[in-house]
Amino acid sequence: MTRPVIGIIGNSYAIDDRYPVHAVGRMNSEAVSEVSDCIPMLVASDPALVSVEELLEICDGFVLTGGRPNIHPEEYGEEPTEAHGAFDRERDALTLPLVRACVARGQPILGICRGFQEVNVALGGTLHPEIRDLPGRDNHRMPPDGTLEEKFALRHEVTFAEGGVFHRLMGSRNVMTNTLHGQGIVRSGKGIVIDGHAPDGTPEAVYIDGAPGFALAVQWHPEWNAANDPVSRCLFEALGDAARAWQAGERGLALRSA
Repeated sequence: MTRPVIGIIGNSYAIDDRYPVHAVGRMNSEAVSEVSDCIPMLVASDPALVSVEELLEICDGFVLTGGRPNIHPEEYGEEPTEAHGAFDRERDALTLPLVRACVARGQPILGICRGFQEVNVALGGTLHPEIRDLPGRDNHRMPPDGTLEEKFALRHEVTFAEGGVFHRLMGSRNVMTNTLHGQGIVRSGKGIVIDGHAPDGTPEAVYIDGAPGFALAVQWHPEWNAANDPVSRCLFEALGDAARAWQAGERGLALRSA
């Protein structure tokens, strides 16, 4: 039996501001291959090129990556403003129904940063465009300067609910994470359980209550240094285990709170 296939949702970019590509960060592919022990498959995030049904058939699980464009606020009933930033409507059109299909089927998904927000919006939740503007909140955005090591450095603690899914997965209620995001959850989508918070109260880790399979999302970027960081390693190993179970035809292996 070959390794399970994990579809990694790509983002649209322009090389030299003129050559359009779909791309996935190498660190995502390395985390899936080396830590999850699965085959990383780059997914062109455009429903004109690939359908949700085809992806569900080909892949054993999915990583919903981060990305500079944000989910268009029309997807959660709001008008766009300058604070909402750039958008990728093609990715919205593919990932939001993909999330709903995976949750319904129990097919494994791991949401990261924008992917965290996609999971929430797909299930009816809403987002704030710039959480650093909220009273009492910190600036969670990527530092504008410095090396990749400095940008992805561990910057704040995340505290998980006692006995919750992430507490049991990590073996600890408190972990250190990086932070490179501007948006955050306002209203949770149906079934979304906020299982971890930053010190300023920002939601950082969620699972889907009642989902028949592995469905987790985090606001930080665990793909960075995934092989060596114990927090990141836990997430990608769990994703790999869930994908192998799906490949073997096992169902109903959802992570649930105690």
